[in-house]
Amino acid sequence: MANKTPAKSASKRSNEKDQPLIDDIRLLGKILGDVIREQEGREAYELIEQVRRLSVAFRRHDDRQADRNLKALLKRLSGEQTVSVIRAFTYFSHLANLAEDRHHIRRRAHHAREGHVQEGSLAMTLQRLKEARIRPAAVIEALAHSHVSPVLTAHPTEVQRKSILDAERDIAHLLAQRDQLVPAEKSDNESLIRARVTQLWQTRLLRFTKLTVSDEIENSLSYYESTFLTQIPRLYGDLEAALTPGATRHDDTVHVAPFLRMGQWIGGDRDGNPFVDAATLKQAMRSQAEVVLRHYLREVHQLGAELSMSATLVKVDKAMQALADRSPDTNAHRQDEPYRLALTGIYARLAATLQTLTGTEAARHAVAPQDPYSSAAQFLADLKVIDGSLRLNHGAALTRIRLRPLMRAIEVFGFHLATLDLRQSSDKHEAVVAELLAKARIEADYSALDEDAKRELLLDQLRDARPLRIPGAGYSDHLKSELAIFEQARVGRQQYGEQMIRHSIISHTEAVSDLLEVLVLQKEAGLFTGVLGEKAQCDLIVVPLFETIEDLRNAAPIMRDFYALPGVRAMIDASQADGYCEQDIMLGYSDSNKDGGIFTSNWELYQAETALVALFDELNQAAKPAKRARGGKAKVVSSHRQLRLRLFHGRGGTVGRGGGPSYDAILAQPPGTVRGQIRLTEQGEVIGSKYANPDIGRRNLETLVAATLESTLLQPTTDAPASFMEAAESLSRMSMAAYRALVYETPRFGEYFFSATPIREIAELNIGSRPASRKPGQNIEDLRAIPWGFSWGQCRLTLPGWYGFGTAVHEFLNMEGRQGVARRKQLLQRMAKQWPFFRTLLSNMDMVMAKSDLALASRYAELVEDSRLRKQVFTAIEEEWHRTGQALQLITGDRQRLANNAALQRSIRHRFPYIDPLHHLQVELIRRYRAGASKADRTDKVRRGLHISINGIAAGIRNTG
Repeated sequence: MANKTPAKSASKRSNEKDQPLIDDIRLLGKILGDVIREQEGREAYELIEQVRRLSVAFRRHDDRQADRNLKALLKRLSGEQTVSVIRAFTYFSHLANLAEDRHHIRRRAHHAREGHVQEGSLAMTLQRLKEARIRPAAVIEALAHSHVSPVLTAHPTEVQRKSILDAERDIAHLLAQRDQLVPAEKSDNESLIRARVTQLWQTRLLRFTKLTVSDEIENSLSYYESTFLTQIPRLYGDLEAALTPGATRHDDTVHVAPFLRMGQWIGGDRDGNPFVDAATLKQAMRSQAEVVLRHYLREVHQLGAELSMSATLVKVDKAMQALADRSPDTNAHRQDEPYRLALTGIYARLAATLQTLTGTEAARHAVAPQDPYSSAAQFLADLKVIDGSLRLNHGAALTRIRLRPLMRAIEVFGFHLATLDLRQSSDKHEAVVAELLAKARIEADYSALDEDAKRELLLDQLRDARPLRIPGAGYSDHLKSELAIFEQARVGRQQYGEQMIRHSIISHTEAVSDLLEVLVLQKEAGLFTGVLGEKAQCDLIVVPLFETIEDLRNAAPIMRDFYALPGVRAMIDASQADGYCEQDIMLGYSDSNKDGGIFTSNWELYQAETALVALFDELNQAAKPAKRARGGKAKVVSSHRQLRLRLFHGRGGTVGRGGGPSYDAILAQPPGTVRGQIRLTEQGEVIGSKYANPDIGRRNLETLVAATLESTLLQPTTDAPASFMEAAESLSRMSMAAYRALVYETPRFGEYFFSATPIREIAELNIGSRPASRKPGQNIEDLRAIPWGFSWGQCRLTLPGWYGFGTAVHEFLNMEGRQGVARRKQLLQRMAKQWPFFRTLLSNMDMVMAKSDLALASRYAELVEDSRLRKQVFTAIEEEWHRTGQALQLITGDRQRLANNAALQRSIRHRFPYIDPLHHLQVELIRRYRAGASKADRTDKVRRGLHISINGIAAGIRNTG
């Protein structure tokens, strides 16, 4: 009995630690209940409470009778009652998220006060660098050559309306205030929360119409206003302070080069999205500029209020006085206030810049807008004058609050806010090039040529300065639309700066000709100048996207052939101004997973990255200057500049799409593949969970920086042992065979999937501007990877995140018969302990399996009308689920899921009882909706309830997109 005391004590400490979270959830649940009772009546409230009690009793106490009673109750509900219950539990999921985020911030603050350094924090990373005797100067130098960029993308799983996001941000802010309030003040705070919950209940959760690209642009930009514009400068400030030991004043700290920048796809990503064109690209650029310029205007206005110093009391330097003298401000009250005069002039120039770039007006004017800035660098130069004068005249303390963060924001965001990528599928590019060549009577059927002939023909066009387009010739709408995109990109770079658009991404890159076609299209739009081999320059980096398993295997050979083409390396050298040439290469996690399963996808990505790094190291080694003695003199052989490889990871929200904790994912990259360079996509509702809350957002940005530093400066240079690599290759082969046997080789599997998941209803939902499938029909091959993963999450199988691994481990252990099992088991256990790639993959599978639920999944399987098909497929899934769980336990030694993730365990414990009713009701509504026996079963109310349940489950699971 004595040995149980520590466990009880630990349990008690855990309960005490979580009590504030429990209190917040109870408070929000109580307020929601009060609002429902007030708005919908006591009967509706009592029904929801009955559902809640039964669900909690079953989930937490395994009360089987409660489960049977719950199912019977939900089945009897009318359409009106169903929608009411679904709305209640959906909003509870949203509110529980806010409480969890608040508790995460609370616990982090507690650890900081106690002096505890947390994993994934900058503090922990800098401590490790110090222990490794890496000096701050070396860290600063590494960051000067780094580029870290999260890239926000819009996809068909985005379910949030901006109205809902704004109300939830207000609730999060009010919840945060409660930790600082005395009891007498909490009543007023609770009233304000109640008002916002009432607003949520009375606000339509879903859109009546399909989400437009404009809506997606607006939604994404709200995260810049709430988080990125303020938190990224703060992160830089924290980093600089940490890298300057002993600094007592801000002006004593070092300056870290701007390496952390934001990226966007929304408005430029037209792969499979017919609604993105030159007009939406123009709108996206203009909207981005407006957001950042209005932020600058607000900050400059506030600076004017703060920098009230009088020339009768303090001195200013000559440059500052000249800036004040140029101000158009003639107000007599400010004539002895040089900083205010200067800032009024700066504001007038910014307001004129806003008018010029966006056609909109500033909110306030002390003087008329005039003399717009031609670049963000001009704006920054004016602020540097103010900063320099303050620091020279005992005003350094005044620079820390607002001026320095604003200057940093300008360095990072410019007038463009975020780099906006172009993306299109290679076959669409090919169609445009084929039409141009046919109209010009150069090649009647370009698409019919073999790869060698395509390359030679395209190189010929790049060696010719003349465009292919013929004035007055009739071209297709597709051609005109595609070229208009590139032309708008050229205009945008001129207006907003070259950082506005830097990349042209090619989906489904399968050959070198796919890259050359984009160079030809850039040439037609004025983005490619000169001729190949003679001072050619191209404005946009041509970025191949390798997606399928086969594409990943061909990535390095394709890039080798591309750089071997005559004139290409010289063009890359001439196209970029700094000491390095940059080559982004994007790797697709979603499609490779859908193609070959979780383990094979990750392993092929690992190998593709390793092969690409080896290739670029080889290219750079060959390009180094060499000296040859000739006639007694040393002659330097001409060489190319160094190529900097930047891998762009197309990660999604789910593990099956490359998701999972970013910190672990970056550290799990093959040695040498980061080197300070990384871009990665942030998608779907994961953007909201990571960045809606400013404090959570800064923490997530911090982990990206921390992991990049560790991978760059601490990661070993040698790869895993050969035995690990051979084992991974075997596991990959077996896992892929098991996965494809189910998904692509099981007869009528597509029919099962379209029946047993809400994929059809997701396709109808107004949650994204992009279609869910590339082609009509029920072929798995044509379905986009995003709704594929999203659907499995909705039915709680999360199949893309684990399927195939259990079979692979079982077969691997028994490859040599019973005598080899123990040795192979020990090998897998060593891999889990010593190899970050393998350990992170196991952790991610553990997480998604913890979020899966076979009992709930079986309810969805009942939607499959053919009982034999249902039994065949679900039995196979169920058996593999158990095999995978057993494999994880055998390798890690953990009997429980999430044994090493207490935070997620806590989340699941508090959250899942409230998601269960949504699943039961979703299944019931799907059944009614699909049967459509009467018009009542297909009414807007039934459809609305179904779609709200999709929203609620997505919010509850949190990483389904």
